[in-house]
Amino acid sequence: MTSLRKGTLRIEGAADPVSGVLPILSGVRPTTGDGVGADDEMRRNLAYGRPHSLVPYTRQWGYDRERAERELPTVVLENDLLTATFLPGYGGRLWSLVHRPSGRELLHRNPILQPANLALRDAWIAGGVEWNLGTTGHWPLTCEPLHAVRVTAADGTPVLRMFEFERLRRLIVRIDAWLPAGSPVLYVHVSLHNPSDQVTPVYWWSNIAVPESAGVRVLSPADRAFHFDYVSDLRHVDFPGTDGADRSYPARAVRAADYFLDLPEGARRWIAALDEAGSGLVQTSTGGLRGRKLFCWGSTAGGRHWQEWLSGPGSPYLEIQAGLARTQLEHLPMPGGATWSWTEAYGRLDVEPAAVHGSWREACEATAEALDRLVPPERLDEALGEAAAFGPHEEWLAEGSGWGGLEGYAGFPPPGPAQAPWQELLSTGRLPVCDPPAPPITGRRWREALEKSADDWHAYYHLGLMRLADGEDDAARAACELSAGARRTPWALRVLAFLAASPEEAADLMLEAHRLRPDLRELAVETLDALLVSGRCEAALALIEALPYRGHGRIRLAEARAAHAIGDDDRLRRLLAEGVQVDDVREGEVSLDRLWLAVHPGEPVPARYDFRMSDAGSST
Repeated sequence: MTSLRKGTLRIEGAADPVSGVLPILSGVRPTTGDGVGADDEMRRNLAYGRPHSLVPYTRQWGYDRERAERELPTVVLENDLLTATFLPGYGGRLWSLVHRPSGRELLHRNPILQPANLALRDAWIAGGVEWNLGTTGHWPLTCEPLHAVRVTAADGTPVLRMFEFERLRRLIVRIDAWLPAGSPVLYVHVSLHNPSDQVTPVYWWSNIAVPESAGVRVLSPADRAFHFDYVSDLRHVDFPGTDGADRSYPARAVRAADYFLDLPEGARRWIAALDEAGSGLVQTSTGGLRGRKLFCWGSTAGGRHWQEWLSGPGSPYLEIQAGLARTQLEHLPMPGGATWSWTEAYGRLDVEPAAVHGSWREACEATAEALDRLVPPERLDEALGEAAAFGPHEEWLAEGSGWGGLEGYAGFPPPGPAQAPWQELLSTGRLPVCDPPAPPITGRRWREALEKSADDWHAYYHLGLMRLADGEDDAARAACELSAGARRTPWALRVLAFLAASPEEAADLMLEAHRLRPDLRELAVETLDALLVSGRCEAALALIEALPYRGHGRIRLAEARAAHAIGDDDRLRRLLAEGVQVDDVREGEVSLDRLWLAVHPGEPVPARYDFRMSDAGSST
């Protein structure tokens, strides 16, 4: 028998991140792919599709590292072999997959819930299987709720359906998960639909965290990989033998690294992480999910610190991943009106240990044979067809946002308070004035409506954001100048600072914006960054002295940077000795270790300041 039920996860966790009011104006940098061994198709995909801006999304932050027992709603699928637990409130993440006969957890089930700054919008949590749609990076909805409903398969099997409207790419994503009676694998069917008539860049990766130990070997049918180590450029290398080491054992890696496995055409799509006994998790899919990847944190002090920062002590993990393209630096063009879908399977795989830890070819062949016995490829094709016949929504299990309802898409609940200003634009032809501004939105019909009707600071501001998202910087500047001319607000001034011709002009505009809203901490942090970039460190220190929240980690970091820049290293030493804890330190950020080494040359960097993802002797 198979069951689907609501449940509760009790976990030691920090408070949920909060969404700010400042849209993310910057985008994602393009990659050329020159010299990486890429073919013409990959070069096109590397150069294509990076968003000019992350509007309409705002930053998710405000979390700290104070944890207490929390209760999170879950949805659980279970048959006699597997128990799968999902977190609809965290992007629909598959949090746990337990093999019931052995009691073994197949995923990295994080013992804590600790947001950290690794996602496109900042907040991200480690563990389980994360679904990623949008652009290079952890997706905008990773810490947002998805809609979740119960549907039923033709044979009566209950199905968990999670879905949402992803607003950066304006795509509808649907994730169906089910466990047929007696099935040794969890099936996950993903459907992406482009409701517009325009070609849209698409990116998808299923990121699977599994426990790391010395005996875990990652296997996939590839003997070449595209390698990125956070220090050098992407390069095409032999796999697993790279630079004289066997990279299929992640615990042996020194540096954090990505290996995008170059699976040959026609090969079955799978990746597995098997331990010293030849047992572990396998993921496989129909052919639409082409890419596979291995990620490891490495064994440097910084890599170990990141693991503890995300999962607490004694809980190391690695990631095996599956994506639409061969690397996470690529986007694929999706035609208007198109729907892309595939089916994935997750389960426990057992292979003879001597084969798993023998030669690469022997290990891959033995794993592939065991996988064929566990779930033959034709069974995945059958599951892909079964998903098309799933029934209608029967019971609401969790609710996401109202943005799909605002767009009028079938199956979505009606819009809520966040969408009310935009509903008024639809019904009256005018966007009401809101301060703080209405949540941002993008899309052709919304822009066309504002192009016709904008005549106040609020409408001009949103028109500027829409033009910025469309890559029209000059037009965005013009709209925000009209907004600032109608009324000086921090919102339009911030966009004008982002588009300013010089760091000095940007700093002046950010200072004015801060004076209008000195209570807004995220604006103060950006203002300090602008002052430091322009070299106005004394002004930054003066601003900090007046802040009531100067103890915040980002503010203390700005104080430390400014003190060092003006030569006040005694102040920097004092700050470091007291402690500068930046709860939202960014993946790859090296500000803390550089400040330490600036005033303690030749001394080891304390673990609390070491987030370097390369060798201890260099910074990324």
